[in-house]
Amino acid sequence: MGTVGGNAMEPLSRTSKELEKFADALRDIADGSSIAFGGFAAVGVPFNLIGALLRQGARGLTIVTNGLGSGQVPRPPDSNMLVENGQVRKAICAFTAATRASDVLPFTKFYEAGEVEGELVPQGTLAERLRAAGAGIPAFYTPAAVGTELAEGRETRVFNGREYLLEHALPVDYAFLRAWRADAFGNLQFRRSQRNFNPLMAMAARTAIVEVEEPILPVGEIDPDHVHLSGIFVHRLVHIPPPPEGIWPTRRPERRR
Repeated sequence: MGTVGGNAMEPLSRTSKELEKFADALRDIADGSSIAFGGFAAVGVPFNLIGALLRQGARGLTIVTNGLGSGQVPRPPDSNMLVENGQVRKAICAFTAATRASDVLPFTKFYEAGEVEGELVPQGTLAERLRAAGAGIPAFYTPAAVGTELAEGRETRVFNGREYLLEHALPVDYAFLRAWRADAFGNLQFRRSQRNFNPLMAMAARTAIVEVEEPILPVGEIDPDHVHLSGIFVHRLVHIPPPPEGIWPTRRPERRR
């Protein structure tokens, strides 16, 4: 322990990022917040945090996600359930409709009734808008969506003979993530394709909240070469309990022919 002016210095204290309950991690989410949900299909989706948000009840939310989930019953908590629960004002995503014509998402009904707004964004543009927000870049140009309805009435410029569309960064108040492993500082390791949008969303958010599959490790237990997202971007961690309390995705049931 060092000294200053002859007085012993107290060790620096650090507030723990680890919380016991999902409800504790969502305690300050207010009406009107913007929240990004990680995941691609069912992989990397923070089902437990979404379920906690359903119970918490914040309304007027703007949600950012690759897709809104499914319309299957039963299913784990997803963005569509938030829409059905009257908590969503606007959804910004790459898939506002089901990928199969035979499926109808709950979001579609609410959107067509004018009860919720929708903003369709090309998938790569969605990722880049989040990355730009995390990097402090306010806007960028992309050729994606040029010449389509998504570009109507919006600013374009020509570079080297090709037209590009102006897109703005997409910062959010919160990001909900799911990770395989974490240490107490919040360094994260994702398992295979679980990484997807999760790191970008964390960097775009003021507060990143993570549900973690494995028990949270002491600082330094994850090899630095295996860290996929630095803990500097992570603010709250909750270890997922075993089922039935914790939600663990399983293989999707076979569809009826």
